[in-house]
Amino acid sequence: MTEAARFSTPPGKQMLSEQVYAHLRDAIMRGDHPPGAPLKPQDLAKEQGVSLAVVREALVRVVGEGLADRLPNRGFAVPSFSDRRWQEIAEARRTIEPVVLRMSIERGDVDWEARVRAAHHRLVRTPAYVPEEGEYYTGAWADAHRAFHRTLLEGCGNRALLETFDRLWTASELARRWSAHRNPDRDGAKEHRMLEEAVLARDADTAAAVLVRHLTLTAAALTDDSGQAT
Repeated sequence: MTEAARFSTPPGKQMLSEQVYAHLRDAIMRGDHPPGAPLKPQDLAKEQGVSLAVVREALVRVVGEGLADRLPNRGFAVPSFSDRRWQEIAEARRTIEPVVLRMSIERGDVDWEARVRAAHHRLVRTPAYVPEEGEYYTGAWADAHRAFHRTLLEGCGNRALLETFDRLWTASELARRWSAHRNPDRDGAKEHRMLEEAVLARDADTAAAVLVRHLTLTAAALTDDSGQAT
């Protein structure tokens, strides 16, 4: 038996760890653990019927995804919606994505236009909310939402820029869910339609302006105490 095999995680434990991680991640995404709520390993282990070691491994993974914080001498907690990180991520996206969108409009071909239209159609036809998935938008809608925004930028043809988009998108997923929940009257469908129309019309100035406003409204809902973006 090799050293790697001897010290590797047993398959059964690895599968259990993956299940607990997926359950915890989904619970945070659904809002079962609200912003700022403590994530107590002992309680989570009891709830899932697993060891503390398995829970801690899952918590470390969600911390790595930005879905939880590890607090010095205080364990783990869901980030607060007022945490400055969300505004910093939003600022980064407002700085980068409009520039990439302009490149995409300049360089994108007819096949890219078809993908943009198809991605928007999928987004429109995917239900954003279903009762069994809680008060936040569904996983299917989240996938369609990401696919639409990424497709808008794929015409740029720059893999490094698209990888930057991927990292920022993943880092801001929790903030997007909170923002939508705090501002339920926002007409996101109209904003996405305006983006599609401007992009397909090759109107880079309008498309960039719509995207900046779209990103700004998401961030604003996390700072306004009334829960309404301005």
